[in-house]
Amino acid sequence: MRIFTVVLLLLASVGQLFAQQHSVARRWNEVLLEAIRDDYARPTIHARNLFHTTIALYDGWAIYDPVANPYILGKVVHDYDCPFNGIATPTDIQAAQEVTMSYAAYRVLSHRFANSPDAVQTQFRFDTLMANLGYDINYTSTNYSNNSYAALGNYLAQNIIAYGFQDGANEGEGYENQHYLPLNPTLLPVYPGNPDIVDPNRWQPLTLQIYIDQSGHIWPVNTPAFLGPEWGEVDAFALSDDDLTLHYRDGYDYQIHHDPGMPPQMDTADVSGMALQYKWTFELVARWSSQLTPDDTTVWDISPASIGNVQSYPTSFADHPSFYDVENGGDAGIGHAINPVTGQPYTPQLVKRGDYARVLAEFWADGPQSETPPGHWFTILNYVSDHPLVEKRYMGTGPILSDLEWDVKSYFTMAGAVHDAAVTAWGIKGYYDYIRPISAIRFMADLGQSTYPDSVHYHPAGLGLVANLIELVDSADALAGTNYVNVGKVKLNVWRGPSYVGAPATDYAGVGWILAENWWPYQRPSFVTPPFAGYVSGHSTFSRAASEVMTAFTGDAYFPGGMGEFHAPMNEFLVFEEGPSEDVVLQWATYRDASDQCSLSRIWGGIHPPADDIPGRLMGIEIGTEAFHLANTYFEGLVTDVSAEKELQLAVYPNPSITGSVSIRMNRPFRQMDVQVFDMNGKRCLSQSMASNGNSEVVALSMNDLSTGLYLLKVNADGVDFSQRISIMR
Repeated sequence: MRIFTVVLLLLASVGQLFAQQHSVARRWNEVLLEAIRDDYARPTIHARNLFHTTIALYDGWAIYDPVANPYILGKVVHDYDCPFNGIATPTDIQAAQEVTMSYAAYRVLSHRFANSPDAVQTQFRFDTLMANLGYDINYTSTNYSNNSYAALGNYLAQNIIAYGFQDGANEGEGYENQHYLPLNPTLLPVYPGNPDIVDPNRWQPLTLQIYIDQSGHIWPVNTPAFLGPEWGEVDAFALSDDDLTLHYRDGYDYQIHHDPGMPPQMDTADVSGMALQYKWTFELVARWSSQLTPDDTTVWDISPASIGNVQSYPTSFADHPSFYDVENGGDAGIGHAINPVTGQPYTPQLVKRGDYARVLAEFWADGPQSETPPGHWFTILNYVSDHPLVEKRYMGTGPILSDLEWDVKSYFTMAGAVHDAAVTAWGIKGYYDYIRPISAIRFMADLGQSTYPDSVHYHPAGLGLVANLIELVDSADALAGTNYVNVGKVKLNVWRGPSYVGAPATDYAGVGWILAENWWPYQRPSFVTPPFAGYVSGHSTFSRAASEVMTAFTGDAYFPGGMGEFHAPMNEFLVFEEGPSEDVVLQWATYRDASDQCSLSRIWGGIHPPADDIPGRLMGIEIGTEAFHLANTYFEGLVTDVSAEKELQLAVYPNPSITGSVSIRMNRPFRQMDVQVFDMNGKRCLSQSMASNGNSEVVALSMNDLSTGLYLLKVNADGVDFSQRISIMR
């Protein structure tokens, strides 16, 4: 069977970046990806950069197309009006498209990366591409009335830049947070435990000796702030107000699309229900950490014959244990019987589980020198576009498209999807503000063990003991410490952490017993964990949305030839430590298989528990599908304006834990509201109607008769329906 390799390595020279066989859209996409790699690793901001640059490319193409609608030229987009008076039809349409696209992309990119840490090198790439294309960067006119296609490009960029200053991203203030403040004090991971945590359900900042992000850049502060907690208010592409919920906290309405509801909460006074799910989801991260070593003798077949092809996903946290292989690692994928292209079974590839898991964690981490998760899927898209077996037919049917049309349309669709994924995931991250594994595992370790009530260091919210994995230190233990100070503490048989890696080029930490209070994710000491809340996983959301776009746009669920691959050579690929100890080839039959593999990588990497993962996958399916369908309406010329006028919106508070009454708050006065509350079995538990005569925005609803648990709140206000999951905790 022929092997096809995903080429995701950095391009070696400017000349390679500007390869003549690629369309002008592709060449601008390549310099954009290079610019992202040389900037700070900020997935929300770069998803937006990808989207806005793609608008420049798409509109510069679409304005000359007889069918397609532009996105912003001549439109009102989220209340931003971009007038367009038309331009003469060119004799050479493609030449005019390339001129307009290039000037528009050049101006947008030059603006967006002016303050990049490698701004000089990045600008040189932009300038060089313009020179190679034969365009004068000193031509700055925006007056296209004389039918200047270059001026139209400048005008288009001017409007995209202006639109960006009012789209909710707070670009004018450097994307600074405006409302959010962390509840928990900072954690210093170089010291044991988590002694100062206030709320084990909320995100905790980290203070490091030096913070180097996943692009390899040193940040100016060593306690990075939460990145993008208010990103949910950024104007999106295909997200609908029908999916929008407002959650009120600390004087601010957090805007959330595709609200997944509250993640598992820890209540140390009542460790049952969601608190048990909390313990399970974070303990699984520690369990899988025990597999991150080449000394593990377990061998897996990592070919599509054995991995991938997940049939369904759990829709409740209670069902997560049946989806993941808790003891061995991995998920419920059943593999693929045959390669549908060749008609032959996939060739088994047997490798050490410890090598596979480490390669997976580093490959999908997108670092160092990262184009970030949304950019990573553009490299995969470009690989597929270059594949010799690909016929560039939209949705797999119809005529073969030119390289330019294929690239413009695929980029527009993909960029809209990953931008929406960022708006969705970070809106949820900001409001639910959920804890990361390093904070949760150390918190539970400080409490003790939860298995034996009559034994030492017992606490019902502590870590559950598992033979050969999670145990107590005894007096004969090497970890007992001076004067047996550590006797009775919890220990973990896991990846030992970066302090055991003297020289990453030659050493690996391996797995061994450490005090649980010193647990560390599979990451570098200068990074540890991304500077934002965990729930939901951005990687899961980005990847699943992107894989849905790839599937729909190409008209095929499978990679070209039935398989995509990435080769990680022995002792050359890993960055955190030496490895892998053998060649490992990551393989995916379908785009969704690649997405699922990305999601698992974050658990092995110690960045996310299952509670963060599955909701991201589920909402990614919706986001990618919605983005594809909306993009298609532009291609078919069926779109006029994108209105930002907000319909009636709902916020419920207090949330996430309701103990007595709940306030239902609308964004404007309403006249009539009907409220129903259902349990998770669909039984109606409460029904109430309220009238406000159009003068009120807030009503109170008593929950005192309802017991602890999850419920579905359904609200109809002035004929507009809302639904939202709520949790009652006594």
